[in-house]
Amino acid sequence: MTDLALVQDEGPGSGDAAAGDADEGFIPLSDPDITLAEIEAVDLVMRSPRLSSGMMVETFEQAFAAYLGRRYAIAVSSGTMGLLIALKAYGIGPGQEVIASPYSLRETAHAISIAGAKPVFADIDYWAGTLVAEKAEARITANTRAIIACNSNGHPAQWTELRAVAKSHGLLLFEDSTEAIGSRYKGELVGTFGDVSVFDFAQPSALTCGEGGMVVTDDVDIAVALRRHRAHRLEERASVVVSATPPYQAGMANIAAALGLAQFRRLDEILERRRLTEHLYYKYVQSFEGIKPPYVGPDVTEVNWFLYVVHLGTRFSRSSRDAIVEDLRVEQVEAAAYCNPLHLQRHYLELGYRRGDFFVAEKVADRAVALPFHTHLTEDQISFIVETMKEASINVGAGAAIY
Repeated sequence: MTDLALVQDEGPGSGDAAAGDADEGFIPLSDPDITLAEIEAVDLVMRSPRLSSGMMVETFEQAFAAYLGRRYAIAVSSGTMGLLIALKAYGIGPGQEVIASPYSLRETAHAISIAGAKPVFADIDYWAGTLVAEKAEARITANTRAIIACNSNGHPAQWTELRAVAKSHGLLLFEDSTEAIGSRYKGELVGTFGDVSVFDFAQPSALTCGEGGMVVTDDVDIAVALRRHRAHRLEERASVVVSATPPYQAGMANIAAALGLAQFRRLDEILERRRLTEHLYYKYVQSFEGIKPPYVGPDVTEVNWFLYVVHLGTRFSRSSRDAIVEDLRVEQVEAAAYCNPLHLQRHYLELGYRRGDFFVAEKVADRAVALPFHTHLTEDQISFIVETMKEASINVGAGAAIY
């Protein structure tokens, strides 16, 4: 599990300060943009006779597919389950390999191991944090079935190059858009580049419905298989006969779909409000020596950041990064290491991976700090967060420079 995932799982209430409690000074890492529209949508479902998966889920699916211009959208319980059933729909499992990035916030890549396939990692681009097509190609073997690339922290991957590699080797291309809803590559929305694309709606996503996700595809046979692996149809639930494909019961509830649909209808507004927060951050982060604007690749039309991630300079160590996060916590600011590279987590160490295998991912991850990023932050809070981080960087003896 990533460092940030641990913070999110524990939640504000597990520490010394809790959002919504008496201590109003606490600044949480994420805070959903919820209005009366969302509350009323959930209340309507709560008063209905159907809380589990039903018509509200189907409405959400149809709206999401139309938004992306994809033929089918299948709502699921999480991005991880979405990718798992996508792998299953294509028959990917034991004895086969899937290439992925070791640098990812979400636990989506864990689905490769859950499916029984072998995750084969390839290194990332130093600036964008996304999978490098040439490095992925170098990892292809006779057992490779697919490439999974993530739009890391909202920045689209090299989709033209990745598609060319996948096509030349006869591989499937999966798009992990769990961090990037609303971003665009060469004018096209993320979620339109993979044979299958996966979204996640847990915090701190801009669109959140508590827990949930969406898988999109244009292939009718894959859509049918996705639904078959997701859950039994309602009319099948009274049967004791197991179908040809035992499902994972990974559906989305009507309650979650109502919240997600209400958020989806406000998506442009939410993203615009998050951009205002981003601009305020940049205004104050310039007080750091040597600050540069957030990197946006030449083919990237629009980036909607998942979190506001600050990359510390090379004079910082991993331990000094952790000390800065702790100093922020003492000041009641919930920050976190953006990513603990997957290949350094226990499960993947057991597969033979070691520190030093992916130099770029390790170098970037050791110095990346995720700061609170949501629409409820005030300018005074952002100023306080940045000033506190600047002072913390001086306290660890590394100066104030970041890149």
